[in-house]
Amino acid sequence: MNAPIASDHFPGNDMAGPRFREAGEMVLDQFHRDGRVDAQWLGLHPREFALLWRLAEQPGERLCDRQLHLEAFRITQGPEPEGIAADIARLRDKLAAAGAGHLICTDGDGRYFIEVPPDCGLSRLAAG
Repeated sequence: MNAPIASDHFPGNDMAGPRFREAGEMVLDQFHRDGRVDAQWLGLHPREFALLWRLAEQPGERLCDRQLHLEAFRITQGPEPEGIAADIARLRDKLAAAGAGHLICTDGDGRYFIEVPPDCGLSRLAAG
């Protein structure tokens, strides 16, 4: 009688790849689709999480808007001209509130990347 109804509305939590990804003092959690700095959760929107997850995949790798649309959102064209820039601005604000606003950088060509100090390791994944 109380069997769950099959639906694609609430997809399962089948995760491809690792659950956690760390960049500096930030830890991203794919299960929760959110990030945290120490014990403070960032409260990321799905687009913000997707951007951070892609940028944190390879810290230091510089990605342009088009690459981020393709690789983070899997779309070939951005929904609006300032889409990525607006998302990055919101991410910087959320990270700054947690004391990690310095993580997201932009190079002289307008590409985005995460800059992680060389002494940061995967030490806090089990904490919190």
